[in-house]
Amino acid sequence: MGVFTFNDEHVSTVAPAKLYKALAKHADEIVPKVISAAQSVEIVEGNGGPGTIKKLSMSEDGKTNFVLHKLDAVDEANLGYNYSLVGGTGLDESLEKVEFETKIVAGSDGGSIVKITVKYHTKGDAALSDAVRVNLRPEGTGLIKAIKGYVVANPNY
Repeated sequence: MGVFTFNDEHVSTVAPAKLYKALAKHADEIVPKVISAAQSVEIVEGNGGPGTIKKLSMSEDGKTNFVLHKLDAVDEANLGYNYSLVGGTGLDESLEKVEFETKIVAGSDGGSIVKITVKYHTKGDAALSDAVRVNLRPEGTGLIKAIKGYVVANPNY
């Protein structure tokens, strides 16, 4: 298995604790509200803590896909959480899994910075194709931007 690692950052005007709450704790409720293709998020295994597997169903262009998210770790004290895409029709067949290690830190003016390390685990000795990397990155960035937008648009959240 090959492992290909990339780092990314997203700056937000939202305070770190509030953004963490939205991204790590309430994303299941927010995602279907802010991403038109998202149909549902449901727990298929576990109790919501580490080890829990969730199924995110999406419908685009009349085609329904899903990905399985596994919650790997939660570090509420340090505003960190890790999860992996571990299966489903939306996971490219060349990938074993994709890990996301996320930490939210204080930014300037009371805002925050979302720091993400993404690890693509390919099957066998397969190389990571540019198409896979290019297609997955905007999806993750879009999800973070959509949730940040929801929090900004709903100041009483």
